[in-house]
Amino acid sequence: MRQRALFLLIFALTCSGCDLQTSGRYGGLYQSGANGPTPLGPNGQATQTIAILLPMTGSHSNLGQVLLQAAQLAMGTEAAPALDVLDTGGTPVGAAKATQAAVAKGDRLILGPLTSSETASVAPIARSAGIPVLAFTNDASQSQPGIWPLGISPNQQIQRLVIAAQAQGKTQFAALLPGSDFGRALAAALTKATAANSLGAPTVKMYPPGMASITASARDLSDYADRRGPLEAKVKAARATGTSEGRREAQEISKTPIPPPTFNVLLLADTGDALQEIAAILPYYDIDRSEVQIIGPALWADPSSGSGTVHGAWFAAPDRSARTTLEQDYAAKFSTPPPPLADIAYDAASVAKIILGSRNNNAILTQPGGFVGSDGWFTLAPDGQVARGLAVYRIERGGPELIDPAPQSAATPGL
Repeated sequence: MRQRALFLLIFALTCSGCDLQTSGRYGGLYQSGANGPTPLGPNGQATQTIAILLPMTGSHSNLGQVLLQAAQLAMGTEAAPALDVLDTGGTPVGAAKATQAAVAKGDRLILGPLTSSETASVAPIARSAGIPVLAFTNDASQSQPGIWPLGISPNQQIQRLVIAAQAQGKTQFAALLPGSDFGRALAAALTKATAANSLGAPTVKMYPPGMASITASARDLSDYADRRGPLEAKVKAARATGTSEGRREAQEISKTPIPPPTFNVLLLADTGDALQEIAAILPYYDIDRSEVQIIGPALWADPSSGSGTVHGAWFAAPDRSARTTLEQDYAAKFSTPPPPLADIAYDAASVAKIILGSRNNNAILTQPGGFVGSDGWFTLAPDGQVARGLAVYRIERGGPELIDPAPQSAATPGL
């Protein structure tokens, strides 16, 4: 169930266009610092207000209620009245109107909205008013000074995997990806991550739907013809002599190992039948999975994704143990486990609770030590980028196995 929750958390955010050690009954946030965590938060009733922009009506109203409950849980009984709940209706126009209302009320910080398109409509209004925004989308393209997308993004996942692979001496990257928005996002993330880590540009092949397209792209990516072709030509020539010596020579040539591909790390994105097809095709085109490390998205945490067909593959995701406090507190408060989207609202509201007790919003938000919460450590950069400490998991027959713990601070390698 926890793996299923993780899958939905990360990819509900992606597909909708949207996407801090805690302590105490309602998860009072801890700042991460050089001298260890220090408990923060107001001691009395809050006199300032924090806007939270949610789809309380419309097609996503069920999500709005979940996010509100998680935010209220994080704020706690004393500070919860400081939440100024504003309905976006789940549309960019509604989000813009809600932001204008937050500005008029003098709110100090905006939590939400849910989707990328809503965030785009909120950003210019909030920035003009000097109000920081902790959005719930995972669309990193919405990042800009004062606007932080808190959802777990493809960029964060791929950066973590590139660093983990590099630590194992693997520095040549390739990608075999569907020509979808998600596939393109992963391709861009891989290109960015390899450049950031002074590695060569990855070889990327993208394909339209269909087995034939997948097969052709895999063959092309593997450089199958050039790697196997010369050996096959020699075998054919030896057999063409029609002699026993020629046949023996052909047998010996056939035993010659095929040169390896030009990459030793391969990024995939598919799930289900498509992933199963790719897993079957790779060895056919001489991509040896004992030599080439397969990496992929965090949705592989869910066994229903079909990730069992790529045993030994890696993915990056939050450390599942970090969510324990949220799970316990949410279940105690609402008599049900926390839905997947609860994490980002919970952590955003925990940050907001600190803002209520401070004078300088941006100084707190962009503190170098960052924060630790229900999805692990994260930090907010002045330019709107969000770095996260993700763990690396390997897919085994019994389920994902942690092989590289999540970084706990900016000083820890792996970000």
